[in-house]
Amino acid sequence: MSVVPRGALVSALAALSVPSLSVLTAAPATAAPAATASPAVTAASAAPAATAVPTPPGAALMPPPARPEDETGDHLTVVVRHAGRGLDGTYQVSCHPTAGTHPDAAGACRTLDANTQWGRDTFAPVAPDSVCTLVYGGPATARVTGTWAGRPVDAAYDRGNGCEIGRWDRMVPLLPDLGSPA
Repeated sequence: MSVVPRGALVSALAALSVPSLSVLTAAPATAAPAATASPAVTAASAAPAATAVPTPPGAALMPPPARPEDETGDHLTVVVRHAGRGLDGTYQVSCHPTAGTHPDAAGACRTLDANTQWGRDTFAPVAPDSVCTLVYGGPATARVTGTWAGRPVDAAYDRGNGCEIGRWDRMVPLLPDLGSPA
C-alpha cells in the first residue's frame, strides 16, 4: 500500500475539474389534459414551463465564494516555552491556504503535510512501551492545539529523551529547530 501525503492529495483533487452543467430547462408538457381532469389540474398543466437563467461564459468554472463559516480547516496554535531567546512564544498557523503569525508558516505546513498519513495520528505521543535513549534534549516544551485534517489536536511536546527529541525534530519547522543535544 502506498501512502500519499495529504498536501499531494489536496493538490491532485484541486486539479480535477467537474464538467459543468450549462443550462437546465424544463421541457414543455406535451400531453393534453385529460377530459375528466379537474379545473385546478388543467390550469396547473397549462402554466408555462420554467426556464433557467443563462450562465455567463466562464462563470460555471468559478468556485463558489468563500464564506467565513467554511474557513474552519487546518488551523493550529503553537505555544513554545523554555526553547531559548527568540524561540519562545505563541504562534498561529493555518494551512490550505497558508497564513498566520508563525515565523515559517509555509515550512510548517509542508512539514505537517509530509507527516500526515491516512489512518495515523500526526501528533501521536511516543508509545508507552517504546525503548528510548536516555538523552536529555533540554527544558523546551511545546503545546499544539487546534484542528488538523478535520480532527481536533491537543498535543504536548518535550525533549526529555531520545524518542521525544525525535518526535519534536519531525515537526521542525512547526516547532523550533533546537539542534542535537550536546
